[in-house]
Amino acid sequence: MYHDLSEAIERFPGRRVLLVGDFMLDRYIFGDAERISPEAPVPVLRVLERQDRVGGAGSVALNIVALGARVSCCGLLGKDPFGDRVEKALAEAGCETGGLIRVADRPTITKTRLVGLAEHRHRQQILRVDDELVRPPAPDDEKKLLTAVQTALPDVDVICLEDYAKGVLAPDTCSAIVAAAGAAGKPVFIDPARTLAWEKYSGATLLTPNRAELEIVLGRRVADDEIASAAGELAERLKLGALLITLGRDGALLLRRDREPQRFPTTPRAVYDNTGAGDAVLAMVAVAVAAGASLEQAAMLANVAGGLEVSKFGCVPITRDEVLHELRHGAERGRGKLRAVGELKAELDALRQRGETVVFTNGCFDILHPGHLELLEQAKTLGSLLVVGLNSDASVRLLNKGDERPIRNQNDRARLLAALECVDYVVMFDEPDPGRLIEQVVPDVLVKGADWADKGVVGRKFVESRGGRVELVELVEGYSTTGEMERIRAAAART
Repeated sequence: MYHDLSEAIERFPGRRVLLVGDFMLDRYIFGDAERISPEAPVPVLRVLERQDRVGGAGSVALNIVALGARVSCCGLLGKDPFGDRVEKALAEAGCETGGLIRVADRPTITKTRLVGLAEHRHRQQILRVDDELVRPPAPDDEKKLLTAVQTALPDVDVICLEDYAKGVLAPDTCSAIVAAAGAAGKPVFIDPARTLAWEKYSGATLLTPNRAELEIVLGRRVADDEIASAAGELAERLKLGALLITLGRDGALLLRRDREPQRFPTTPRAVYDNTGAGDAVLAMVAVAVAAGASLEQAAMLANVAGGLEVSKFGCVPITRDEVLHELRHGAERGRGKLRAVGELKAELDALRQRGETVVFTNGCFDILHPGHLELLEQAKTLGSLLVVGLNSDASVRLLNKGDERPIRNQNDRARLLAALECVDYVVMFDEPDPGRLIEQVVPDVLVKGADWADKGVVGRKFVESRGGRVELVELVEGYSTTGEMERIRAAAART
């Protein structure tokens, strides 16, 4: 199965998707929130950073591009600076923006999130401020939008609708797009709105609701053993080709007319932020089917993409490499903590989005002794993830430690390190020093033994230039690899 899914992913580049929906600007204001205002019982946010990201349907567009496909965007943006930012960001990412209609009767939908950082690293949303005007497009704007859709249809493989119930996909507009796609023989995939009005989606190829959205349209809570039958009735009523229902930690359920429901379990992971999960699922389904994948394969890949998205903060596009890495990780369970540097970099990038602090230290660790354990345990207390750079056998020999070194080969040394609870990742390097590896890992904290105080810590300048810090840990007296070897020789001589 891994082979089939990876082959499908390799076909992603060049696929073309037409995306219609509510394009938005997500604004983030990050700051320290470590005191309460004397004016009112509310947190005080001391601003440290501001970020603007494309949201709504724009998040789907960026996910499509990150997967290697091409996307044509159709929607409405206000004639305002925020609309300029959305259009510019999409164009710079490689999206086609000719179908974005600039209108004067509404602002660009903008969501501003105030995010507090406790202890300078744990991100938590405090407040969201929405700037929007929800209503259907004006007749002239609707005509322009439908013309843009009709113009793009012949050159795309699939059509996506991302509906946030902000007015762009009003009932008549939405029905007209679904009908046009059907007439052109193009499949239509829809992430539906959290509303009761789903009749406008009638005739779509696939809807990708989550459980809460399904319960809203059904008007009732649905027990686990009722989901398939309830969704089946909905699919029959709306003449849908299929429903892919995302169920959070329970994975996903694919339901097609005249076929048995299929469940797809998800990999257990820490859920940091649900924002953008539906966008990642819709993008993956569309690109996978456009690349020739079956609905079952598309559902499996979408399940992976949605799981990756919830482990990140905010709407962060899921890349082809991340999905391939996740598939490979699942196919190679039990391989432990050892990573190639490329894999490690992608994994750390995702973990940083959750607010993790990366600590790095390195060494030969030829004969593990209490001094090593103290160094590693102290290093782990300085952050939330400890990455250990391990000199390969070739690297150890370049250090001229003697003909007998290394005592243990690199694989044995890596296994011993990986067995330690305080170590999260082990990555090997072949150079005499870890400088290049440090620039790839980009640690927040670089740790060395205190004996390096006067030697010049490799990587210090790079780490500190990016706002990180270097920590020197006091060594346990009487322990060193050389000392351990002398003890072994002495003991052997006595026997």
